[in-house]
Amino acid sequence: MKQTETGTLKIIPLGGLESIGMNITAFDYGESIIVVDCGLAFPEDDMPGVDLLIPDITYLKNNISRVKGFVITHGHEDHIGALPYVLKEIKAPVYATRLTMGLIEHKLEEAEILTSVRRKTVSFGQIITLGDFRVEFIKTNHSIQDAAALAITCPAGTVVHTGDFKVDYTPVFGDAIDLQRLAEIGRKGVLALMCDSTNAERPGFTMSERTLQRTFDNLFAENEHSRILVATFASNVDRVQQVINSAYRYGRKVVVEGRSMVNFITIASELGYLDVPDNTLIDINLMKNYPPEKMVVVTTGSQGEAMAALSRMANDTHRKIRIEHNDVIIFSSNPIPGNEKAVSKVINDLSAKGAKVIFQDVHVSGHARQEEIKLIYSLIRPKYAVPVHGEPRHLAAQANIAAQLGYDRDHIFLLSSGDVLELGADSAGVTGRVPAGAVMVDGLGVGDVGNVVIRDRQHLAEEGIIIVVLTLEKASYEVLAGPEIISRGFVYVKESVDLLEEAAGVAREALYEALSRKTIDWNGIKSLIREDLGSFVLKKTGRRPMILPIIMEA
Repeated sequence: MKQTETGTLKIIPLGGLESIGMNITAFDYGESIIVVDCGLAFPEDDMPGVDLLIPDITYLKNNISRVKGFVITHGHEDHIGALPYVLKEIKAPVYATRLTMGLIEHKLEEAEILTSVRRKTVSFGQIITLGDFRVEFIKTNHSIQDAAALAITCPAGTVVHTGDFKVDYTPVFGDAIDLQRLAEIGRKGVLALMCDSTNAERPGFTMSERTLQRTFDNLFAENEHSRILVATFASNVDRVQQVINSAYRYGRKVVVEGRSMVNFITIASELGYLDVPDNTLIDINLMKNYPPEKMVVVTTGSQGEAMAALSRMANDTHRKIRIEHNDVIIFSSNPIPGNEKAVSKVINDLSAKGAKVIFQDVHVSGHARQEEIKLIYSLIRPKYAVPVHGEPRHLAAQANIAAQLGYDRDHIFLLSSGDVLELGADSAGVTGRVPAGAVMVDGLGVGDVGNVVIRDRQHLAEEGIIIVVLTLEKASYEVLAGPEIISRGFVYVKESVDLLEEAAGVAREALYEALSRKTIDWNGIKSLIREDLGSFVLKKTGRRPMILPIIMEA
């Protein structure tokens, strides 16, 4: 895409605007591009076999010489998870606060690229210069510590990007959001505000994380004769801190289970973001040395993930922990949209084992509600409103908030991933599009699974497959063997022998018809077998399995 008039700032979201996750935005001015966040998303139910979704970075690759760096707001997967993949293609430095950088470095080390990536740990209030941009990190609150808003300044003006945030005056760890600094930046003039929309539909204020401490204390007191398991997000270190506080208060030992949970807690502890009393955390192998009522297990799996620790406990495949009749399981999270069914299944499986499951009123969000969003708008007073982070309904809800605050609709921009928003001193508008969307990660493959492969997988999952195998003599085209029918996921073979024999007969007739033609074409033979056999199967069963003819030469 060509550069347009000098003096305009281009804001280009490459992800994060159609769903929850995969947040990444490019800021393009003059000869400089900076990238805010680089997250992943998890596949939908209709993407069988896909492990992760990462953003399409074609635009960055096409302009790689101008990319000055990645600036990260906080350490959640939907903001840092794609970095190990993207940094292999875009060699640019990464800037983040202390805990966020610790989590990033762990990911880069696992990907074996840590030493090849330049990294800079930034303090709140610090300003970094990246080409034509100056970026200031501003303290905010979220469900993970060290979250930052960004004041991004270039000759066209200043844009404030909130990252994920809420206004928490009494956080569990560290300071409250720096509203004073946000107000100071607002007084100097702000071109645009890019504000978190996740909770924009919800009225009022989000409660402080600290309010949960009393809830945990009460639950521990009410269930003093039971083993307690707490499922929460691995990244919610403050939540884990409060569980540890209650466990220590009630004389319990704590086991941390789940790979991501162990990683987060280890990194947070080493960097001083977690205060663990001596002899409180124990190894999972030592659980047998303590009575159940003296144990707390903090685990992953609050979203019903199939391979997470709690899900494996629920279906009896966990190697170390079995759910007992007297256990109390606390879900300290709300289901992410789309995960409700998986979470419900895990709750039902746990309840069927006789466990007591508590999943209400044990969570507070890390995202600002309507009154907090209004507060940020009132402090920053941007010229333009650009809602970010969320599904279309969330973005629309924030647009309505901005309208209530007096913003004209031509000063509110509801963008889609790939839109190019150009902002200048006297003009603003969407002027084009760049490639954007999700790249599928399947095992070690990145981008080698596309819509055609997914469609085939869905077809196989829904209808099964019939494989027709036959052997022809190379010179004379005489049939030496077959056609033999092999079926998977279509019918139960032992109970469908007659059907499969009829199907073999149909395939044989199609083969002989094709061979009787003057011109013998391998693809033509396969197409005729596929067409005739497909019609037969549809008539007999009402199903449309994938039909795969295989012709071998001898």
